[in-house]
Amino acid sequence: MKKNKKKKYIMYHIYRVVLGILFKLYYNPKIINKEVIPKEGPILIVGNHKHVYDQCLTIIATKRTIRYMAKKEYFDNKKLAWFFKSAGCIPVDRSKKDNKSVSAALEFLNEDGAIGLFPEGTRNKTKDFLLPFKFGTVSMAAKTNATIIPFGLTGDYKFRSKNLKVRYGKPFKVGNMTLEEANNKLYKEVERLMKENLKEENN
Repeated sequence: MKKNKKKKYIMYHIYRVVLGILFKLYYNPKIINKEVIPKEGPILIVGNHKHVYDQCLTIIATKRTIRYMAKKEYFDNKKLAWFFKSAGCIPVDRSKKDNKSVSAALEFLNEDGAIGLFPEGTRNKTKDFLLPFKFGTVSMAAKTNATIIPFGLTGDYKFRSKNLKVRYGKPFKVGNMTLEEANNKLYKEVERLMKENLKEENN
């Protein structure tokens, strides 16, 4: 990525360092297989969504700038907008097909950037293990030849948590797969990673 692009997100890296220290001390998360995250090239880091802090587990796992797509309501809040803007988040209007936000994400990927997404589209507050995945991730990956990095999150956000865990899976590209095939592959991999976390806890 060009140096002038990196300078725009200097605050992100300041937040990442400070957040990393505080988050690890307070929540004690276990981060597994973070070495699979490529250090360069366009990537989409995607997984299940259970809590407002989920993106933190990815942000502290890599030194790369990860631009998360966040609902526009965060940017409408004067007390929060400055933070999300300075951290490089991309506002998304979930009430319609937001072509502007998708274009911003595609542009960043074409600059060899990293985008963070939750394909469930919202936090899972149901009793379902995993919600159906929207096609945004695989569509953007196909258009930019970006690598998809799946992850599975499990556990509780409690002080010095004993079960908060994120596990990264094997990266893959859409390649010759249809979007439906790629989306199914992604869903099954995230589901597998979540189950592997839980199985490890029970052993």
